[in-house]
Amino acid sequence: MKLKISHRAEEFFDLFQESTRNLRETTELLKDLIEDYQDVDLKVRRIRDREHEGDEVTHAIIRRLNTSFITPMDREDIYQLATALDDVLDAVDAVADLFLLHGIEAPLPQMKQQVDVLLRAAEQTEQAMRHLPKMDRERLQPYWVEINTLENEGDQIYRHAVAELFSGEHRAMDVLRWKEVIENLEEALDGLENVANIVESIVLKNA
Repeated sequence: MKLKISHRAEEFFDLFQESTRNLRETTELLKDLIEDYQDVDLKVRRIRDREHEGDEVTHAIIRRLNTSFITPMDREDIYQLATALDDVLDAVDAVADLFLLHGIEAPLPQMKQQVDVLLRAAEQTEQAMRHLPKMDRERLQPYWVEINTLENEGDQIYRHAVAELFSGEHRAMDVLRWKEVIENLEEALDGLENVANIVESIVLKNA
């Protein structure tokens, strides 16, 4: 495979910003689905379309990585960040799909709380990507600290949600369906903490 020096190194940062923008917008669509639970088929399709767009961005990053001689940071770090963002988007898409697949009548209040935290984390991640090109530790450190705080908040909501599910007040089948949604929401938030950890590692290495 021929390596190209013509690619601008900054293109990677542009694509990361595009990836996080798409993730934030997809999470907003999920929030709308859960808070205004109607036209579920249509809203799930919109989220699925966004997931496909995210795949295209990830593929573009990998293609540039495989054909570029010069990269703005370690190749492994670029790959890890791209795939970590893609994993979060996959989890968000899975949540939307589960509402449809399981025929869930209405989201639980705890799911709404989880999505609120997830969206705040997605917004923080999008903002952080604007500062990544300069590896500005002073601007980026509050980001990964805040993501850790949000992840802890999400953990609390998750634990309370699971405890509520197994309180004995719900049918076993409903518990199984709801638990899968709650777990995927938790996975998405954990994924954003992983993204923050990768960003922290990149910045500390390159600052």
